[in-house]
Order: sequence, then C-alpha cells, then structure tokens
Amino acid sequence: VIASMLFLEDHFLPILADLRARREHCDAMVCAMSAGEVTKLTRMGKFDMSAPATGAMAFLKRLRGKPPGKADGSKGKGQGTAGAQQMKTLRMLPKILRFIPGTAQDVRAYFLTLQYWLAGSQDNIANMVRLLVERYADGPRKALRATAQPMQPIEYPEVGLYHPRMSHASAVGLMSTLPEALPKVATTGTRGTVGLLLMRSYLLAGNADHYNGVITALEARGLRVIPAFATGLDQRPAIAQYFQAKDGRTLVDALVSLTGFSLVGGPAYNDAKAAEDVLAALDVPYLAVHPVEFQTLDQWGGSSRGLLPVESTIMVAIPELDGATGAMVFGGRANAAHIACTGCSHACRFDNEVDAHDMHSCIERADALAARVGKLVDLRRSERAERRVAAVIFNFPPNAGATGTAAFLSVFESLFNTLAAMAREGYTVDMPASVDALRESIITGNAARFGAMANVHHRIPANEHLRREKHLKEIEAQWGPSPGKQQSDGSHIFVLGERFGNVFVGIQPAFGYEGDPMRLLFE
Repeated sequence: VIASMLFLEDHFLPILADLRARREHCDAMVCAMSAGEVTKLTRMGKFDMSAPATGAMAFLKRLRGKPPGKADGSKGKGQGTAGAQQMKTLRMLPKILRFIPGTAQDVRAYFLTLQYWLAGSQDNIANMVRLLVERYADGPRKALRATAQPMQPIEYPEVGLYHPRMSHASAVGLMSTLPEALPKVATTGTRGTVGLLLMRSYLLAGNADHYNGVITALEARGLRVIPAFATGLDQRPAIAQYFQAKDGRTLVDALVSLTGFSLVGGPAYNDAKAAEDVLAALDVPYLAVHPVEFQTLDQWGGSSRGLLPVESTIMVAIPELDGATGAMVFGGRANAAHIACTGCSHACRFDNEVDAHDMHSCIERADALAARVGKLVDLRRSERAERRVAAVIFNFPPNAGATGTAAFLSVFESLFNTLAAMAREGYTVDMPASVDALRESIITGNAARFGAMANVHHRIPANEHLRREKHLKEIEAQWGPSPGKQQSDGSHIFVLGERFGNVFVGIQPAFGYEGDPMRLLFE
C-alpha cells in the first residue's frame, strides 16, 4: 500500500481508519510526504515509523542538523536553499545505509522509494514498484521477488530546461540544464525572448501537451522561447538560472508562468513580497496563465460560468498578488468520453494516449496567448517615441458632470502632470497649454456639434461595426439593435475623448443601465 500527498484532514481522515486496519495485513505500507498521522503508519519489513526512533533512524536524525536560516534564527531567505539541501541529503542517505545491515536496509528502501517518487517519471514509478515487490512481496506474491529487477532511480534536473523536441546529448528525456540543449527552433526567433515557467511534475510524468502547444504557438510568431522549471513551487531558482545573467541583467523580454500558481509558494501559500523582489529585478511584463485543473476543457468551454471558484482563487486572484496580469486559460484536462469542446469554433476532441484525463493545449487560447505576448514584447523593444498609450478617465454617472472627477483628487491636474512626465521621458506627446486647456479639449471640444456629452474623437460607422463584430448576435440580444442609443447619433458610434500626440485620453463609456440598481450591482 502506497499513500502520498495526504496533508489535509479532509483528505486523510476519511481513509485513516482503513489504512490503520490494513497496516498489519499487507506486505508493506509506504506513507510519504503526508500528515504525521499518515506518515507514521509506514511499515516496511523491520522498519516501523510508529515505533520510537532507534538504531538507523536515531542516527539519521542526528545527521539531519538544523535547516538554514537567517543569522537571528528567523525564517527568511535561507529557506530558499532548504529544499535543495534536503534533496541532496535524500540522494546521499541510500549510499550511506547501503553498508549498514538490519533495519537500515528497510530504511534505505524507504528513501529510495522517495527518490523514485519525487522524480516520478514513468520509468521511476515502474522501478519503485519493482523495488517494493523485490523486497516485500509475500505470501502468494513472494515468487514475484525473483522477477522484479529494479534499476537505480533516474536523476532528472532539479532546475532545468524543457523542450518537446530536445535531443541534445546532455538531455535526460526532454530535460537538460544546458541552454545550448534547446533545439534551434527555440533559439532563433528574432522578435524577442520569452521566459516560460513550467511545472516539473508534469514534465516528469510525460504529460506536457498543454505546455507544448504554447511553446509551438510562441515560436510560430518568431519569438525565442526558454521553457524552464524548478523543483517544488518556488520558481526563483529557474528565473535566476535562465532568465538573468550573472551580473543581474535580464535575458528575457517577457515572463509567462504556465504553472497556474503564484510565483513563490504555489496554491498552499503565497510569498508576494519575494515575488515582488524578483519581478522588480526582472522589470519585464509578467503574465500568469493557467490550465483548467478542476474541470475538463469541454466543461469549461460549454459553461457560461467559466472558471470554478477554486480556480479563480488559486489561479487568478493569488497570482495577481504577485503582480501578475493577463490571466487566461491555455489548456487543461480532456474528458474520457472525448466530447467535443464548444469553447470556440475549433470544436476540438482531445484524444488521450495514456490516461483518460491527459493535459491538452487549447489551440485557440494558446494562439491568443502567443499573440498577446508577442505584442507585449514588441512594445517593450520599441522606442518610447513610437509607443501609443491610452488613458481612461472616470465618468459615472454619465450626463451628470462627473467626467474626470474623483473624491479629493484633481484628475485633470494629475493627468496634465503625467503627460508632461511622459514627454520628458521621450514619449510623443502634444502638450496642451495648461490644465484648463486640457480639461476644455476633453469635456467640451466638439461636443455641441454632435450633441454628445464630451468631445467626439472618432465616429465608428454603424455599418462597419455590424460587419466586423463577431459577437453581434449575442450583443443585440442583450442590448437591442445596433448601434443603440448610448453615445450614438443613429448611424455612428461615438468614441469620446481626445488625442495628444501618441497619447489618447478616453472617457469611461456609459454602462447603459445606470438607472437599474440591480444590474449595476450584479452585471
């Protein structure tokens, strides 16, 4: 019996009594990386984790030492090296215990099981089972001991690079620690460089089709892609190793996390301050996007709700505490019934090669993500004088003199100062003569000529809107025939605001239901 990753009471309490009842009647019970109540049920030959620590276990506890920390003993930056130190110790212990007879051999088997599990590729999991069968199969299964021939655990990089087409001599599977191991298609893009953060566990399991789709989509848009991973849920080692030079220079033009979790801490906790520090050092756009983990792609695609509450919390809200933007779905799990996804016009049916719930890339979303990242990279690499910037000022309720107002704030003076600062920094700005001139050009301008509530910067012909709007049917079902009565003269849709060089200052459009308190609250 093997039990792992049972930390939450909601998970282990329902089966704890069953594990206890089975413990003395199975060949062996291996409980790892779980709550203490579960872990102490481990029984492997003479090794009983519920017994007092004696012999080999007592010796190992003395070897363990104290975890690294700050000089004052508090938790801090030293915690970042604790995981690496523990993995080093885990690899060392079986070598030490190999020469100690008795119970130490069962302890050694426990640590080897951990090594197999933590580097959980299909080969390692198969060899883990062979090891346990070879040592502990009993009763009618005892004859299997002679047939089980476990190989040593395959060691994969703790921090490294991945690519679906990696074939370098240094690669272990599709993973390597060397940047030169990335295939030519990943390194020859001239548009800019994108750093991708991946989950190592999916790579080890060979279940990375959702990552492959994004990598391919980015490369197809001329971007150089560096897909990196780190052990655990702290992505800083991968960032430091592959996205920053030794002198601190940033080597990427954008950072995209495909993990679905926060940058430092994952779903269980969030160290937003640590994430803020590393992102400030990088100083590039940071997007945290996610696969759907708690539902299938066809369920998500066919749902008007979209993400489940737990997905919105873990994969959108928590990463935003780090400073992440641009949350969107890029893939997810398939349905065992191979139901067509209705999320877009592709109507994909996802075929699973091994498991009924393999991960897959959503073609439409992966391409949209690549397009978004490409534009962010283009913007970052462009000259400031060429960049076009939009600002939107407050306007609620409309038709009530609220344009550009805010409690105890001078919006137009702040906007004027912002435009002046941008001009000094090299942006192309046609500065108005004064704050009053800025306010007049936006609020008054040509408003009287068009019967509008502010300056009309542009009029969109209704026929053009009807022709290019893909979701017209759904919009008109909710809002009535186009172009509607809000900010329109019947044949055009008004875009309110004014342009100052390469800076457009727009006015918040009306909702269209300002007189309906319930819709204001819930839509």
